[in-house]
Amino acid sequence: MINWDPQGKTALADDEVIHKDVNSKLYYVKYQIEGEESYVTIATTRPETILGDTAVCINPNDERYRHLKGKKVIVPLVNRAVPVIEDEYVSMEFGTGCLKVTPAHDPNDYELGQKHQLETIDVMNDDGTMSEAATLFVGEDRFVVRKKIAKEIDNIGQLAKVEEYKNSVGFSERTDAVVEPRLSEQWFVSMEKLTKPALENVLNDNVQLHPAKFKNMYRSWMENVRDWCISRQLWWGQRIPAYYLPDSKDFVVAETPEKALELAKEKSGKTDLKLEDLRQEEDVLDTWFSSGLWPITVFDGIRKPDNPDISYYYPTNDLVTAPEILFFWVARMIINGYEYRKEKPFKNVYLTGIVRDKQGRKMSKSLGNSPDPLELIKEYGADGVRTGMLFSSPAGNDLLFDIKLCEQGRNFSNKIWNAFRLVQGWETEGERPGEQNRTAIAWFEARFNQALIEVEDHFSKFRISDALQVVYKLMWDDFCSWYLEMVKPEEKKVDQMTYDATIRFFENLMKLLHPFMPFITEEIWHEIGQRSEDNFVIVAQWPEKDKSAVRVQTDKQMLGQGQVAIDVITNLRNVRNSRGISMKDQLELIVRSDTKEVYEQFGSIICKLANISDIRFSSDKVEGAASFIINTPQGKPDECFIPLGDAVDAEAEIERLQKDLEYQQGFKKSVEKKLSNEKFVQNAPDQVVAMERKKMADADAKIASLLEQLQALK
Repeated sequence: MINWDPQGKTALADDEVIHKDVNSKLYYVKYQIEGEESYVTIATTRPETILGDTAVCINPNDERYRHLKGKKVIVPLVNRAVPVIEDEYVSMEFGTGCLKVTPAHDPNDYELGQKHQLETIDVMNDDGTMSEAATLFVGEDRFVVRKKIAKEIDNIGQLAKVEEYKNSVGFSERTDAVVEPRLSEQWFVSMEKLTKPALENVLNDNVQLHPAKFKNMYRSWMENVRDWCISRQLWWGQRIPAYYLPDSKDFVVAETPEKALELAKEKSGKTDLKLEDLRQEEDVLDTWFSSGLWPITVFDGIRKPDNPDISYYYPTNDLVTAPEILFFWVARMIINGYEYRKEKPFKNVYLTGIVRDKQGRKMSKSLGNSPDPLELIKEYGADGVRTGMLFSSPAGNDLLFDIKLCEQGRNFSNKIWNAFRLVQGWETEGERPGEQNRTAIAWFEARFNQALIEVEDHFSKFRISDALQVVYKLMWDDFCSWYLEMVKPEEKKVDQMTYDATIRFFENLMKLLHPFMPFITEEIWHEIGQRSEDNFVIVAQWPEKDKSAVRVQTDKQMLGQGQVAIDVITNLRNVRNSRGISMKDQLELIVRSDTKEVYEQFGSIICKLANISDIRFSSDKVEGAASFIINTPQGKPDECFIPLGDAVDAEAEIERLQKDLEYQQGFKKSVEKKLSNEKFVQNAPDQVVAMERKKMADADAKIASLLEQLQALK
């Protein structure tokens, strides 16, 4: 008993049958008891198969049908007397608790038929029409007959009732036709032993699925796998290498016709057999059978198992594919790898998600929610569309596509191009940079090194979207918005060292961006300077990261100081915006801080980017000044004051500080709640708990400072 596709006219494996819940009807049909005027009622969703009934089955424990034991019933319309059999397989709760048995058209009925030695009547042709054996409705489609036969049974008074019913129906994965259970002679692969190493090596992470949530699904399938029907009645594909002997059902299986002939002579004892006497099986192999050999056959590893290519490249590293073919393809490649190479075919399987629209619906032609990718590329660029997709593709989860993400990708491309044009327009003058540019270069080197470590960590865990977010922020925020502004010359003239460092940064950024944006990065790579014919960014050396303890500590210190400077500049700009002060007007900055290194290191950058005339230090608060608080790596926040004279609106400043105080107090409560949870403190990593405690200390310091400022203003 196999799954049959009446439209494709071929057998299907269990995995190629897609089960869907559909609205059906449950027909209650009365079968007359032979020799009596009484009837027994049986419920069925497939009245067209009544023509092939060869028994009626009851549960031996069902008191309702004790009177049927040893009797026969008459099949409606065909008037065939069939026996009443007993089997505990029958559910006493479903329908009427009485089952019609059609061995040729239901896998469970087939098992009952074998067990009770019932006649088998196949009432359907391979195209889903009724066969000669049906005697009625011959040549008509099964679904047309379903309606007709129900009407005929009703006409003879044997249709008790019809109910609406929802049931699971199998559909062909290939043609979407309703699958028909069918008796057929097919070729199978025994799966019990084959699947064991393939299951074991996924569960122990020798082959890793990303994300790991798919392991349970994989295990469930592998533990419940049935023998695989591998023959297909199609006109294309690899023919099954089985050869039938003349005038016999005997066969031999061999790699070549010549070997088959030798085996046939041995089996038949006929030494005069010729090749033309043998008939090769016309069925072809299931597509997934041959494609499951792909990691091996691509290196010719079946015919030449020890050739240099397969020895060098097998196993490969990573496979990227969709979850819906995890069993069709991936599992079979793993099975074949251990069967034929005694080794995994690849180390990692990255399973992508399904592309859905922003409402969460799967994109399809019928819904009309799938955009034309060529039109998207025309409007947003190939790189813009790629990054738009990747912005919304967390590992293994579905992609919620929104065209605004493509706009974001296009804007990112424009940002990169404009940044390159800016640098390209600089002229060099002098060799050595000033203190300001040296600090900027050191800061971005630290930031790049930090981002590179993050990106490689995400790549190692197949978090592609997260890796893109890191590179995106590095390029847009850190490089374009901060570094280029730090070193940008007023008259397009910059020292050689700064220019060389900036070009080096640009090249390294193109390397990081290339996996996501191959076109613009390759273009800029060749625009940067003269390249040899084989010098492409796609084969360029990946940037090297420095994870030494000294470098990590140096980067940490530089990045901490840089973040303080960025926060100071951002707050100074906010002060200007909130009070309508032009960037052309210079301001003075007074800092109340225990550590002055940040302002000594980044002071010139703060002055340049915030248009500050001077930075002074004070141990006291500054009356009549706008103020803000900055977190520092040392723990105690810095207080920054901007003397504005009469421009300070005391009431507005009090209102602003009060809002900030309320926010900090609310934030402190949320941290307190987390730290008061014993489970969190005991189970969370030490660094996470330490970070929360630092947040608490920072909040306390900010609250104290805000209260102090409010008191002074009041």
